[in-house]
Amino acid sequence: MIRHQKLILAAACVIAAQWFGAGLALAQAYPSKTIRFIVPWPPGGGADIMSRLVNQPLGDALGQQVIIDNRGGAAGNIGAELAAKSPPDGYTIVFAYSGTHSINPHIYRKMPFKDSDLAPIIQLASVPQIVVVHPSLPVKSVKELIAIIKARPGQLTYASSGNGAINHLAGELFKLKTGSQIIHVPYKGGGPAAVALLSGEVGMIFGEPASMIGFLKAGKLRALAVTSGKRALSLPELPTMAEAGVVGYDVTSWNGILAPAGTPREIIGRLNTELNKIIAAPAMRDRMIGLGYEPVGGTPEDFAKFIQSELAKWAPVVKAANVRID
Repeated sequence: MIRHQKLILAAACVIAAQWFGAGLALAQAYPSKTIRFIVPWPPGGGADIMSRLVNQPLGDALGQQVIIDNRGGAAGNIGAELAAKSPPDGYTIVFAYSGTHSINPHIYRKMPFKDSDLAPIIQLASVPQIVVVHPSLPVKSVKELIAIIKARPGQLTYASSGNGAINHLAGELFKLKTGSQIIHVPYKGGGPAAVALLSGEVGMIFGEPASMIGFLKAGKLRALAVTSGKRALSLPELPTMAEAGVVGYDVTSWNGILAPAGTPREIIGRLNTELNKIIAAPAMRDRMIGLGYEPVGGTPEDFAKFIQSELAKWAPVVKAANVRID
């Protein structure tokens, strides 16, 4: 009986060693070809900028090219669906953000993918939005902005990167908190929305810092506040919306990377390790903060828990704003 148990234990050890060895070999052999990095937004917006910050360093670390594939549309759903339906072999990864994975499931009546269709790799950054106005608007504070909106109800327009995007919800929450009447104008991404504001086509935006900071520094646009609960590392001089008088207002986006569900965990682990190193490097950290991204990092498990907490957080906001897309 004892001899039989010893044989079973020995066999189990052999199987475990073979499994571990196979996993180690897989991780060491990966990657052997180009990796496609799907970005579910057009070029020029915050998602595209963040993705292009890390794709070259990731390619260098892995010894293979990581090619950006912009697939915009449906507030990020088109690109995310494409990734969800790609082979789970480690050669497709996808940019994820709060809109696609925490807000869209509450807004779209029919989602083209499920949360379980994608596997978390890493949370790259936390991203406060900025309340930005065109210089032709004679306001220099949130209080002045609210006053001019109430003096001209239904006349001021604000841009977003698409119906259901986080900057759309930021605008809707602003309306709810202040009793303001402003008109939402959706665009096909953060880049086009920034251009619309720059041209004066719209009056304001709750925008991603990365697509705004250059224009702010050049004096072409004016920032009034940040939407997060605490001041932004990139623009510490700007008050939060709560400090500016809009009590209880707190909107923060996040960026991360996912892979198709079923991607081997050894590959997920390799990508997580390399990306943590990349965003922890002092030069990269400074560059990210300068563009409005606040580095996070952590494990795939940390990211999975965070996504679920964000999914729960946005449900009551969407319901209160009554935003639905068929």
